[in-house]
Amino acid sequence: MALAQHSSAIKYIPAVLLLSALAAWYFTRTVPLQIKLVSVTRGTVEATVNNTRAGTVKACHRAKLSAPSGGQIAQLLVKKGDRVKTGQLLLKLWDKDLQAQLALAQEQLITAQTQAVQSCLQDELADREFKRAAQLQLKGFISSEGLDQKSSSAQVLHAGCNAAKSRIEEAKSHITAAKTGLDRLLLRAPFDGIIAEISGELGEYATPSPPGIPTPPAIDLIDDHCLFVSAPIDEVDAAGIKSGQLARISLDAIKGKSFAGRVKRLAPYVLEIEKQARTVEVEVDFIAPPTDENLLTGYSADVEIVHARHLKVLRIPTQSLLEGHKVLLYKADGMLTARAVTTGLANWDETEITAGLSEGDQIVLNTDQSGIKAGIRVQPEEK
Repeated sequence: MALAQHSSAIKYIPAVLLLSALAAWYFTRTVPLQIKLVSVTRGTVEATVNNTRAGTVKACHRAKLSAPSGGQIAQLLVKKGDRVKTGQLLLKLWDKDLQAQLALAQEQLITAQTQAVQSCLQDELADREFKRAAQLQLKGFISSEGLDQKSSSAQVLHAGCNAAKSRIEEAKSHITAAKTGLDRLLLRAPFDGIIAEISGELGEYATPSPPGIPTPPAIDLIDDHCLFVSAPIDEVDAAGIKSGQLARISLDAIKGKSFAGRVKRLAPYVLEIEKQARTVEVEVDFIAPPTDENLLTGYSADVEIVHARHLKVLRIPTQSLLEGHKVLLYKADGMLTARAVTTGLANWDETEITAGLSEGDQIVLNTDQSGIKAGIRVQPEEK
């Protein structure tokens, strides 16, 4: 009995050893790395330039307005947020003194006109008397001395008529001067727009800014019907930027959308605000401004300027490109091999491949994963 049980136990030993060997192999086997693969495809690749710091949405027309003359604010005819039209009166300064001067000049004009009528009538009468005296002198009824007196009297009255007419023009000039002075106390809108800020109040004294001494403007007027983005780009990228190039505008306040733009202007100088990061200011117009969202002046914005574009070219994700212009090519046997490539246009997302790969080739996307290198066997991740 004991001998039979011993024989049975011996029979199970190979099976146990086999299972142990299988378990040891399973737990010590080399598991292929899981990798992300991407196929080489054809499409559009753009060479782009981005701003180095946040740009700003600005208005094409913005005026910080103050009356040409200083004075006390007598009427404030608008408030913040009001829309105004070109020529609309916004603010009026105290003008009682100039109104009085205007009234005086108008009275002087009436007086000068009345005096001119009187003087010129006397001039006409004296001229007729001189002509009659000349006829009588020919007939011997008036002496030469009498004729000379009539002539002198006519000349004096004629000069008085001309002087009276001059006083009329002088009075008109005084009226023009008074009206000009009154106009300098009025602040009108130079263009259609919206009132962004008002710094003065009724009764306060407003003054224009003296040269070299900035003072707050009375009214800040913005034309929000025309907006653009002003943004700094690195000086090394400025040479490739030209007016008319297409761009994409993204706004922090409007997430998940970008808007078509076009380069309007590139500044002809380099800003040296930061010595180690010199920039050039670029202005980009909206081709199609936001319609559903509220676009406000002062929003922060980023621009991506397209200065070259290649269509229907081989392309790969830029992140799959290794140093030395190489990629890790996935072979049918599961092995990775390093493949040198020649690149063309590139941006942060995609790089053009001009040689070294074919359409449909699969390359490693997550090249920064630990342990991934050429010559190892890998396993693609399931999509």
